[in-house]
Amino acid sequence: MTNTSPTAELSAAGVSIWLDDLSRQRLTSGSLQQLIDTKNVVGVTTNPSIFQAAISAGDTYAGTISELAAAGDNAESAVFKITTSDVADACDLFAPVAKASKGIDGRVSIEVDPRKAWDTEGTIAEAKRLYAAVGKDNVHIKIPATKEGLSAITATLAEGISVNVTLIFSLERYREVINAFQTGIEAAKENGHDLSTIHSVASFFVSRVDTEIDKRLDALGTDEAKALKGKAGVANAQLAYQVFQEQFSTERWDTLAAAGALVQRPLWASTGVKDPAYPDTLYVTSLVAENVVNTMPEKTLDATFDHAEVTGDTITGSYDAANAVLNELEGLGISYTEVVAQLETEGLDKFVASWKELLDHVQSALNGEKSEA
Repeated sequence: MTNTSPTAELSAAGVSIWLDDLSRQRLTSGSLQQLIDTKNVVGVTTNPSIFQAAISAGDTYAGTISELAAAGDNAESAVFKITTSDVADACDLFAPVAKASKGIDGRVSIEVDPRKAWDTEGTIAEAKRLYAAVGKDNVHIKIPATKEGLSAITATLAEGISVNVTLIFSLERYREVINAFQTGIEAAKENGHDLSTIHSVASFFVSRVDTEIDKRLDALGTDEAKALKGKAGVANAQLAYQVFQEQFSTERWDTLAAAGALVQRPLWASTGVKDPAYPDTLYVTSLVAENVVNTMPEKTLDATFDHAEVTGDTITGSYDAANAVLNELEGLGISYTEVVAQLETEGLDKFVASWKELLDHVQSALNGEKSEA
Protein backbone atom coordinates (compact mmCIF):
# COMPACT_ATOMS: atom_id res chain seq x y z
CA MET A 1 0.00 0.00 0.00
CA THR A 2 1.27 3.43 -0.89
CA ASN A 3 0.84 6.45 1.32
CA THR A 4 -1.23 8.12 -1.38
CA SER A 5 -4.22 5.74 -1.40
CA PRO A 6 -7.53 7.56 -0.85
CA THR A 7 -8.12 5.67 2.40
CA ALA A 8 -4.71 6.79 3.67
CA GLU A 9 -5.54 10.36 2.66
CA LEU A 10 -8.87 10.09 4.46
CA SER A 11 -7.13 8.88 7.61
CA ALA A 12 -4.60 11.72 7.37
CA ALA A 13 -7.50 14.18 7.15
CA GLY A 14 -8.77 13.01 10.55
CA VAL A 15 -11.35 10.40 9.54
CA SER A 16 -11.19 6.99 11.22
CA ILE A 17 -12.35 4.26 8.85
CA TRP A 18 -14.39 1.51 10.49
CA LEU A 19 -15.90 -1.45 8.66
CA ASP A 20 -19.65 -1.86 9.03
CA ASP A 21 -19.59 -5.65 9.05
CA LEU A 22 -18.39 -8.62 11.07
CA SER A 23 -18.62 -12.39 10.75
CA ARG A 24 -16.65 -15.41 11.90
CA GLN A 25 -15.71 -15.97 8.26
CA ARG A 26 -14.06 -12.53 8.16
CA LEU A 27 -12.10 -13.37 11.28
CA THR A 28 -10.95 -16.87 10.35
CA SER A 29 -10.20 -16.19 6.67
CA GLY A 30 -7.91 -13.25 7.41
CA SER A 31 -9.99 -10.88 5.27
CA LEU A 32 -10.53 -8.50 8.16
CA GLN A 33 -6.82 -8.41 8.96
CA GLN A 34 -6.18 -7.69 5.29
CA LEU A 35 -8.47 -4.65 5.43
CA ILE A 36 -6.53 -3.40 8.44
CA ASP A 37 -3.25 -3.91 6.60
CA THR A 38 -4.23 -2.53 3.21
CA LYS A 39 -7.22 -0.18 3.48
CA ASN A 40 -6.67 1.72 6.75
CA VAL A 41 -9.54 0.06 8.60
CA VAL A 42 -9.18 0.80 12.32
CA GLY A 43 -12.46 -0.45 13.79
CA VAL A 44 -15.65 -2.46 13.26
CA THR A 45 -19.34 -1.86 13.88
CA THR A 46 -22.08 -4.47 14.05
CA ASN A 47 -25.84 -4.38 14.35
CA PRO A 48 -28.65 -6.95 14.49
CA SER A 49 -28.99 -7.01 10.69
CA ILE A 50 -25.27 -7.73 10.26
CA PHE A 51 -25.37 -10.64 12.71
CA GLN A 52 -28.56 -11.97 11.14
CA ALA A 53 -26.89 -12.03 7.72
CA ALA A 54 -23.63 -13.53 9.04
CA ILE A 55 -25.13 -16.37 11.08
CA SER A 56 -27.80 -17.24 8.51
CA ALA A 57 -25.31 -17.50 5.62
CA GLY A 58 -23.64 -20.84 4.98
CA ASP A 59 -22.38 -23.34 7.55
CA THR A 60 -19.72 -21.27 9.33
CA TYR A 61 -21.59 -21.42 12.63
CA ALA A 62 -23.03 -24.94 12.24
CA GLY A 63 -20.49 -26.62 14.52
CA THR A 64 -20.90 -24.03 17.26
CA ILE A 65 -24.69 -24.26 17.08
CA SER A 66 -24.51 -28.06 17.35
CA GLU A 67 -22.38 -27.74 20.48
CA LEU A 68 -24.79 -25.22 21.98
CA ALA A 69 -27.74 -27.46 21.16
CA ALA A 70 -26.04 -30.35 22.96
CA ALA A 71 -25.49 -28.08 25.95
CA GLY A 72 -29.19 -27.23 26.05
CA ASP A 73 -28.98 -23.59 24.97
CA ASN A 74 -32.04 -21.85 23.59
CA ALA A 75 -31.93 -19.35 20.73
CA GLU A 76 -31.41 -16.28 22.89
CA SER A 77 -28.52 -17.71 24.89
CA ALA A 78 -26.95 -19.17 21.73
CA VAL A 79 -27.10 -15.86 19.89
CA PHE A 80 -25.66 -14.06 22.90
CA LYS A 81 -22.74 -16.49 23.11
CA ILE A 82 -22.04 -16.47 19.38
CA THR A 83 -22.13 -12.70 18.94
CA THR A 84 -20.12 -11.87 22.06
CA SER A 85 -17.52 -14.48 21.06
CA ASP A 86 -17.14 -12.99 17.58
CA VAL A 87 -16.86 -9.48 19.00
CA ALA A 88 -14.28 -10.58 21.59
CA ASP A 89 -12.18 -12.17 18.83
CA ALA A 90 -12.47 -9.00 16.74
CA CYS A 91 -11.39 -6.95 19.77
CA ASP A 92 -8.29 -9.13 20.03
CA LEU A 93 -7.58 -8.58 16.33
CA PHE A 94 -7.84 -4.82 16.76
CA ALA A 95 -5.92 -4.72 20.05
CA PRO A 96 -2.69 -3.46 18.38
CA VAL A 97 -4.67 -0.63 16.75
CA ALA A 98 -6.27 0.22 20.08
CA LYS A 99 -2.89 0.27 21.79
CA ALA A 100 -1.31 2.46 19.12
CA SER A 101 -4.18 4.97 19.21
CA LYS A 102 -4.54 4.92 23.02
CA GLY A 103 -8.00 3.41 22.64
CA ILE A 104 -9.37 6.02 20.27
CA ASP A 105 -9.59 3.44 17.49
CA GLY A 106 -9.36 -0.33 17.43
CA ARG A 107 -12.96 -0.37 18.67
CA VAL A 108 -15.55 -3.10 18.01
CA SER A 109 -19.23 -2.35 18.63
CA ILE A 110 -21.96 -4.74 19.75
CA GLU A 111 -25.57 -3.65 20.11
CA VAL A 112 -28.01 -4.31 22.93
CA ASP A 113 -31.03 -6.44 22.07
CA PRO A 114 -33.05 -3.97 19.92
CA ARG A 115 -36.28 -5.09 21.57
CA LYS A 116 -35.06 -3.26 24.68
CA ALA A 117 -34.74 0.10 22.86
CA TRP A 118 -37.77 1.49 24.73
CA ASP A 119 -36.77 -0.04 28.09
CA THR A 120 -34.24 2.07 29.99
CA GLU A 121 -33.51 -0.37 32.81
CA GLY A 122 -33.47 -3.35 30.45
CA THR A 123 -30.95 -1.59 28.22
CA ILE A 124 -28.67 -0.73 31.15
CA ALA A 125 -28.71 -4.35 32.36
CA GLU A 126 -28.05 -5.67 28.83
CA ALA A 127 -25.18 -3.22 28.32
CA LYS A 128 -23.47 -4.42 31.49
CA ARG A 129 -24.07 -8.04 30.53
CA LEU A 130 -22.59 -7.59 27.06
CA TYR A 131 -19.60 -5.70 28.41
CA ALA A 132 -18.86 -8.44 30.94
CA ALA A 133 -19.31 -11.22 28.38
CA VAL A 134 -17.00 -9.67 25.77
CA GLY A 135 -14.47 -8.80 28.44
CA LYS A 136 -12.33 -6.51 26.30
CA ASP A 137 -11.36 -2.89 26.94
CA ASN A 138 -11.81 -1.94 23.28
CA VAL A 139 -15.46 -2.95 22.99
CA HIS A 140 -18.18 -0.36 22.43
CA ILE A 141 -21.71 -1.14 23.63
CA LYS A 142 -24.23 0.21 21.12
CA ILE A 143 -27.35 1.82 22.54
CA PRO A 144 -30.07 3.30 20.27
CA ALA A 145 -30.76 7.02 20.75
CA THR A 146 -34.41 6.65 21.70
CA LYS A 147 -35.83 8.88 24.41
CA GLU A 148 -35.65 5.89 26.74
CA GLY A 149 -32.10 5.19 25.59
CA LEU A 150 -30.75 8.57 26.70
CA SER A 151 -30.84 7.70 30.40
CA ALA A 152 -29.36 4.29 29.63
CA ILE A 153 -26.47 5.97 27.79
CA THR A 154 -25.76 8.14 30.82
CA ALA A 155 -25.97 5.23 33.27
CA THR A 156 -23.72 2.96 31.17
CA LEU A 157 -21.04 5.62 30.80
CA ALA A 158 -21.27 6.31 34.54
CA GLU A 159 -20.12 2.70 35.04
CA GLY A 160 -17.01 3.40 32.98
CA ILE A 161 -18.30 1.44 29.96
CA SER A 162 -17.59 2.86 26.49
CA VAL A 163 -20.69 3.50 24.37
CA ASN A 164 -21.58 3.80 20.70
CA VAL A 165 -24.86 5.72 20.51
CA THR A 166 -26.69 4.57 17.39
CA LEU A 167 -29.66 5.46 15.17
CA ILE A 168 -29.36 9.24 15.44
CA PHE A 169 -31.20 11.10 12.70
CA SER A 170 -32.11 14.54 14.06
CA LEU A 171 -30.04 17.48 15.24
CA GLU A 172 -32.31 17.91 18.26
CA ARG A 173 -31.80 14.29 19.33
CA TYR A 174 -28.08 14.61 18.71
CA ARG A 175 -27.91 17.53 21.17
CA GLU A 176 -29.73 15.35 23.70
CA VAL A 177 -27.24 12.54 23.06
CA ILE A 178 -24.29 14.84 23.72
CA ASN A 179 -25.94 16.03 26.94
CA ALA A 180 -26.53 12.40 27.98
CA PHE A 181 -22.88 11.65 27.22
CA GLN A 182 -21.53 14.59 29.20
CA THR A 183 -23.87 13.80 32.11
CA GLY A 184 -22.57 10.23 32.05
CA ILE A 185 -18.97 11.36 32.06
CA GLU A 186 -19.69 13.69 34.98
CA ALA A 187 -21.19 10.73 36.87
CA ALA A 188 -18.21 8.53 35.94
CA LYS A 189 -15.95 11.19 37.42
CA GLU A 190 -17.98 11.19 40.62
CA ASN A 191 -17.75 7.39 40.66
CA GLY A 192 -13.97 7.56 40.55
CA HIS A 193 -13.42 6.23 37.03
CA ASP A 194 -10.40 7.17 34.93
CA LEU A 195 -12.10 9.36 32.31
CA SER A 196 -9.29 8.85 29.80
CA THR A 197 -10.34 5.20 29.43
CA ILE A 198 -13.98 5.93 28.54
CA HIS A 199 -14.65 6.27 24.82
CA SER A 200 -17.78 7.11 22.89
CA VAL A 201 -19.05 7.80 19.39
CA ALA A 202 -22.41 9.14 18.25
CA SER A 203 -23.64 7.35 15.12
CA PHE A 204 -25.43 9.84 12.88
CA PHE A 205 -27.20 8.15 9.95
CA VAL A 206 -26.81 9.66 6.51
CA SER A 207 -28.09 7.84 3.40
CA ARG A 208 -31.45 6.90 4.89
CA VAL A 209 -32.27 10.60 5.17
CA ASP A 210 -31.79 11.02 1.43
CA THR A 211 -33.76 7.86 0.63
CA GLU A 212 -36.86 9.14 2.43
CA ILE A 213 -36.60 12.79 1.42
CA ASP A 214 -35.80 11.94 -2.22
CA LYS A 215 -38.98 9.86 -2.32
CA ARG A 216 -40.95 12.89 -1.20
CA LEU A 217 -39.16 15.16 -3.67
CA ASP A 218 -39.97 12.75 -6.51
CA ALA A 219 -43.62 12.85 -5.48
CA LEU A 220 -43.57 16.64 -5.83
CA GLY A 221 -41.95 16.31 -9.23
CA THR A 222 -41.06 19.99 -9.75
CA ASP A 223 -37.70 21.22 -11.01
CA GLU A 224 -37.16 22.90 -7.65
CA ALA A 225 -37.77 19.60 -5.87
CA LYS A 226 -35.52 17.61 -8.20
CA ALA A 227 -32.69 20.07 -7.63
CA LEU A 228 -32.67 19.17 -3.92
CA LYS A 229 -32.35 15.41 -4.40
CA GLY A 230 -29.32 13.85 -2.74
CA LYS A 231 -28.53 16.90 -0.65
CA ALA A 232 -30.39 16.45 2.63
CA GLY A 233 -28.33 13.59 4.08
CA VAL A 234 -25.02 15.40 3.73
CA ALA A 235 -26.47 18.72 4.87
CA ASN A 236 -27.94 17.12 7.99
CA ALA A 237 -24.61 15.48 8.86
CA GLN A 238 -22.65 18.66 8.23
CA LEU A 239 -24.92 20.51 10.64
CA ALA A 240 -24.40 17.71 13.15
CA TYR A 241 -20.69 18.44 13.02
CA GLN A 242 -21.45 22.08 13.78
CA VAL A 243 -23.39 20.90 16.85
CA PHE A 244 -20.39 18.75 17.82
CA GLN A 245 -18.06 21.74 17.59
CA GLU A 246 -20.41 23.91 19.65
CA GLN A 247 -21.17 21.39 22.39
CA PHE A 248 -17.55 20.42 22.90
CA SER A 249 -16.40 24.05 23.20
CA THR A 250 -18.34 24.90 26.35
CA GLU A 251 -17.15 25.59 29.87
CA ARG A 252 -18.93 22.44 30.98
CA TRP A 253 -16.89 20.34 28.57
CA ASP A 254 -13.64 22.16 29.30
CA THR A 255 -14.01 21.12 32.95
CA LEU A 256 -14.41 17.48 31.97
CA ALA A 257 -11.59 17.61 29.43
CA ALA A 258 -9.29 19.01 32.11
CA ALA A 259 -10.12 15.91 34.16
CA GLY A 260 -9.05 13.66 31.28
CA ALA A 261 -12.33 13.18 29.40
CA LEU A 262 -12.27 12.51 25.66
CA VAL A 263 -14.77 13.95 23.18
CA GLN A 264 -17.59 11.82 21.87
CA ARG A 265 -16.75 11.68 18.17
CA PRO A 266 -19.43 11.93 15.48
CA LEU A 267 -19.67 8.72 13.46
CA TRP A 268 -21.16 8.76 9.98
CA ALA A 269 -23.29 5.63 9.62
CA SER A 270 -25.40 4.38 6.72
CA THR A 271 -22.79 5.66 4.27
CA GLY A 272 -23.49 3.20 1.48
CA VAL A 273 -25.15 5.03 -1.42
CA LYS A 274 -28.66 3.71 -2.05
CA ASP A 275 -29.31 5.61 -5.32
CA PRO A 276 -27.01 4.50 -8.18
CA ALA A 277 -27.37 7.96 -9.71
CA TYR A 278 -25.15 9.35 -6.96
CA PRO A 279 -21.36 8.97 -6.70
CA ASP A 280 -20.60 5.82 -4.72
CA THR A 281 -18.31 7.78 -2.37
CA LEU A 282 -20.76 10.66 -1.82
CA TYR A 283 -21.15 10.06 1.92
CA VAL A 284 -17.40 9.75 2.38
CA THR A 285 -15.86 12.63 0.46
CA SER A 286 -18.59 15.10 1.47
CA LEU A 287 -18.09 14.41 5.18
CA VAL A 288 -14.38 14.84 5.83
CA ALA A 289 -13.21 16.62 8.98
CA GLU A 290 -11.03 16.03 11.98
CA ASN A 291 -12.24 13.84 14.82
CA VAL A 292 -14.89 11.85 12.94
CA VAL A 293 -15.48 8.19 12.14
CA ASN A 294 -16.93 6.86 8.90
CA THR A 295 -18.23 3.31 9.21
CA MET A 296 -18.50 1.82 5.73
CA PRO A 297 -19.95 -1.34 4.24
CA GLU A 298 -17.23 -3.13 2.27
CA LYS A 299 -18.62 -2.00 -1.08
CA THR A 300 -18.23 1.65 -0.03
CA LEU A 301 -14.79 0.96 1.44
CA ASP A 302 -13.64 -0.61 -1.83
CA ALA A 303 -14.98 2.32 -3.85
CA THR A 304 -13.26 4.78 -1.51
CA PHE A 305 -9.94 2.95 -1.76
CA ASP A 306 -10.24 2.72 -5.54
CA HIS A 307 -11.25 6.20 -6.63
CA ALA A 308 -12.37 8.58 -3.85
CA GLU A 309 -11.11 12.13 -4.28
CA VAL A 310 -10.16 13.33 -0.82
CA THR A 311 -9.72 17.11 -0.82
CA GLY A 312 -9.42 17.77 2.92
CA ASP A 313 -12.06 19.22 5.20
CA THR A 314 -15.42 19.34 3.38
CA ILE A 315 -17.56 20.13 6.44
CA THR A 316 -16.24 23.26 8.14
CA GLY A 317 -17.60 26.28 6.32
CA SER A 318 -20.56 24.37 4.84
CA TYR A 319 -23.09 25.30 7.49
CA ASP A 320 -24.89 28.16 5.74
CA ALA A 321 -25.38 26.09 2.59
CA ALA A 322 -26.50 23.08 4.64
CA ASN A 323 -29.06 25.18 6.53
CA ALA A 324 -30.31 26.51 3.21
CA VAL A 325 -30.99 22.96 1.99
CA LEU A 326 -33.11 22.11 5.04
CA ASN A 327 -34.94 25.43 4.83
CA GLU A 328 -35.74 24.87 1.15
CA LEU A 329 -37.13 21.43 1.97
CA GLU A 330 -39.39 22.93 4.63
CA GLY A 331 -40.46 25.52 2.09
CA LEU A 332 -41.60 22.69 -0.19
CA GLY A 333 -43.68 21.21 2.62
CA ILE A 334 -41.26 18.43 3.56
CA SER A 335 -41.18 18.30 7.35
CA TYR A 336 -37.72 17.58 8.74
CA THR A 337 -39.20 16.70 12.13
CA GLU A 338 -41.62 14.22 10.57
CA VAL A 339 -38.93 12.58 8.41
CA VAL A 340 -36.39 12.02 11.19
CA ALA A 341 -39.06 10.65 13.56
CA GLN A 342 -40.19 8.22 10.87
CA LEU A 343 -36.61 7.12 10.19
CA GLU A 344 -35.95 6.38 13.87
CA THR A 345 -39.08 4.24 14.05
CA GLU A 346 -38.27 2.41 10.82
CA GLY A 347 -34.64 1.86 11.85
CA LEU A 348 -35.63 0.27 15.12
CA ASP A 349 -38.35 -1.81 13.47
CA LYS A 350 -35.80 -3.15 10.98
CA PHE A 351 -33.37 -4.13 13.73
CA VAL A 352 -36.11 -5.81 15.77
CA ALA A 353 -37.27 -7.75 12.69
CA SER A 354 -33.69 -8.84 11.93
CA TRP A 355 -33.19 -9.94 15.54
CA LYS A 356 -36.38 -12.00 15.54
CA GLU A 357 -35.39 -13.56 12.20
CA LEU A 358 -31.98 -14.41 13.65
CA LEU A 359 -33.53 -16.01 16.74
CA ASP A 360 -35.89 -18.05 14.57
CA HIS A 361 -33.01 -19.22 12.36
CA VAL A 362 -30.85 -20.22 15.32
CA GLN A 363 -33.75 -21.97 17.07
CA SER A 364 -34.38 -24.01 13.92
CA ALA A 365 -30.69 -24.88 13.74
CA LEU A 366 -30.67 -25.86 17.42
CA ASN A 367 -33.62 -28.15 16.67
CA GLY A 368 -31.58 -29.79 13.91
CA GLU A 369 -33.66 -28.34 11.10
CA LYS A 370 -32.01 -27.42 7.81
CA SER A 371 -32.09 -23.74 6.86
CA GLU A 372 -34.02 -22.80 3.73
CA ALA A 373 -31.49 -20.06 3.02
